[in-house]
Amino acid sequence: MEWILILSKAFWSGWAALGFGILFNVPPRTLFALWIGGAIGVMIKFSLLQMSVSVVLASFIGASVVGILSIPIAHARHVPPMIFAIPSVIPLIPGVFAYRTMLGLIKLTGTIGTDYNTILSETINNGAKTLFIIMSLAIGVAIPMHVMRKESAKNIRL
Repeated sequence: MEWILILSKAFWSGWAALGFGILFNVPPRTLFALWIGGAIGVMIKFSLLQMSVSVVLASFIGASVVGILSIPIAHARHVPPMIFAIPSVIPLIPGVFAYRTMLGLIKLTGTIGTDYNTILSETINNGAKTLFIIMSLAIGVAIPMHVMRKESAKNIRL
């Protein structure tokens, strides 16, 4: 059952990546590769989460795979690699943790008593997760771009 759910999330995340690609006005010849990149990134992240890997590490690995795959695909399509990497990574952004952080901050303004410490610790936990996941996405996309930049993309084979 988990694999069906993962494939469903990957399918719809591919459409989200495609939508962000259209929003960013990427060339039409790159849209299918964007869909594939978004689906692969989310499939890797949620597969690793099923194997009890932390959400930060799973996001980092998913973003790194998208960053690595975007370089040869970009060379084949004759566009910059960021055209594939950025819209494909956007579905990995932790919206739930950011929402819970903001909701916790709002609750903290009106809370008095023993619940204050509980809400504060949950808010800090969600905020830290949000921060580290976003940092892992940025680093996961940037490192493959910088590592493979030393060598020409023409020498990279799939």
